[in-house]
Amino acid sequence: MIICMLLSRRNSTCGSHYLQRIFDRYSINMRLVTAVFLVGHAAAFAPSASRTSLRPATHLNSGDEFVVGVLGDLHIDPRKMEDYETGKSHFLPIFEEAKAKHGNVAIVSLGDLGESKNCDHNPESDSELFAGTTMCHEMAAKFLGSMGVPYDVVGGNHDLEGLDEFETDKENLEVYLRAHNKETPQFCRQIADKTLLVGMGSTLFRDAKFTSHEVTIDQEQIDWFENLVQTHKAEDGWKVFVFTHAPPNGSGLRVLQENHVVNGCCWLNHSNEQQCQKFINLVREHRCIKAWFSGHFHLGQDYQDSITFPTIDPKDGPYPNRGSCVFAQTSVMRAGTSRDGRQQSRLIRGNKDGFEICTVDHQKDGKIRVDATITYRGDTNEVGVYAHEDEAYDHDKYFKVYQPCAGDALHPPDDGFKRYDVDGNIPPFDVDQDTVAWWYMSCGRALGMLNGNLIEYDSSTLAPLGLVVGADELVGKKVGVINSGLDADTCVMMMEDVEGMEGADCAALAGDLREQAVVMLDPSGLVTVVQPNEDGSYWRKIVRNKMVRMKEVRRVKAAKMWAAELMNLEDDSEANVVSSWGPYMTTSGTAKKTAVPGLTAKSAL
Repeated sequence: MIICMLLSRRNSTCGSHYLQRIFDRYSINMRLVTAVFLVGHAAAFAPSASRTSLRPATHLNSGDEFVVGVLGDLHIDPRKMEDYETGKSHFLPIFEEAKAKHGNVAIVSLGDLGESKNCDHNPESDSELFAGTTMCHEMAAKFLGSMGVPYDVVGGNHDLEGLDEFETDKENLEVYLRAHNKETPQFCRQIADKTLLVGMGSTLFRDAKFTSHEVTIDQEQIDWFENLVQTHKAEDGWKVFVFTHAPPNGSGLRVLQENHVVNGCCWLNHSNEQQCQKFINLVREHRCIKAWFSGHFHLGQDYQDSITFPTIDPKDGPYPNRGSCVFAQTSVMRAGTSRDGRQQSRLIRGNKDGFEICTVDHQKDGKIRVDATITYRGDTNEVGVYAHEDEAYDHDKYFKVYQPCAGDALHPPDDGFKRYDVDGNIPPFDVDQDTVAWWYMSCGRALGMLNGNLIEYDSSTLAPLGLVVGADELVGKKVGVINSGLDADTCVMMMEDVEGMEGADCAALAGDLREQAVVMLDPSGLVTVVQPNEDGSYWRKIVRNKMVRMKEVRRVKAAKMWAAELMNLEDDSEANVVSSWGPYMTTSGTAKKTAVPGLTAKSAL
């Protein structure tokens, strides 16, 4: 009767509370409880359950122990499978030992399963990308399923990139889910006693508002995740390990490549301010979240800042405000996908007292290295200890993002913090490649300098959001902040004579924020005003949807061919073709001109 009732509750979130009531009612011994739970759980919550046999109950002698292999971006290239077979050979003995000891073992793949290149996989097309195709997902499923233990996968920013095969993200997503035997982009697996593995995947590529390589968790998954952590409380003993392709804003992981910052694809839901902050707010509120693993950056695990702890010794700096969660960056398995030459995966080994985060080094015959040990302090706190110093960090070669520090009650802001003078301005200061400076705008936005670039930072976490002004435009100039609002007593009509702006000055005074302008001054005396976006943010969402960009490139190529034929040019590369863009940027209330100064019309400078 118990088993029948259990299977009828397949769609509940890990079914745990319902099971506990049954177990309490019938006073079943713990070994039988664990076995019955896993039968129901495997049917309901393991996307790969049909690919693997159920774990024998006789192995489940230690319900609190577990082992999880975490694989970073695979980017499988069917022509280069040697490194994957090598990596598999490193994990197999680990899994066999865990299965013999307790049976609580699984794999989680962090997505980006295929190479985003043509891999000679389609005889009918020499341009089709392998990533996101049916062949890609079936090959990845075969590889992951060959490990002999259940696997789960979360979608990365390349997993819906089957552009030539599928017209829509929906069609692509359906094939991805079917190949990996998943019902939904998210997953939940109970790996040990009151210990959950939880994952969420990206569901946008063609429909992305900005860059297609932003990892976007849809609202349905966010709501599902919030409900899960609300109903599996730390106070009740629950421990949740989260897996996503990109890390959340506020994770503190700083081994980031420059292209992810400037392109707006560092963090989950990077371009959506509210959703981007949602994940770290859930971490802060729900201390059942014990660890969060991500990939995306293709960098190794030899640096301490590839793992961040929820708390640090006050003598080392301000409280990081990351709940009770450890964040861990995961490297890659194949040599051709690594940005720093390292080939590594993660291994989690846990029990009721805490867990270890380890590296499986695929360049050292699968050597296991303990990177950090996390010990639980009751149900709502944990303490982490690094197991080694940085083994390597080439700061010049691998871009490490400076993150401002606002301080706390025990610590002042860092030395780069700029304060306003008595007039409410930040006097212009010189900018070079090494300038370190940051400040808050009156609206709460945070701006600062990084490698000669002007960057916007998240106002809460001070994580980098994106590029405002590039070093190519800023280095050698001065930058400052000035008041741009009007005296409320006089309301001088500066804009009275500007068509379409009549009365705008006094309307602005109705707000409760001091208006400001970020200005740049070059040696010749030219002043440039850095205008914010319409939503008040400053970072430039320059990189747009890949499908849009592909169509734009095709239009330019077609125009070149047309111009070459029309003007009898020997080669279409000789054709002089430029693009016009929208929306049109002007302060005029009437759109009469569409020329681009300096490109399709004479420059104003």
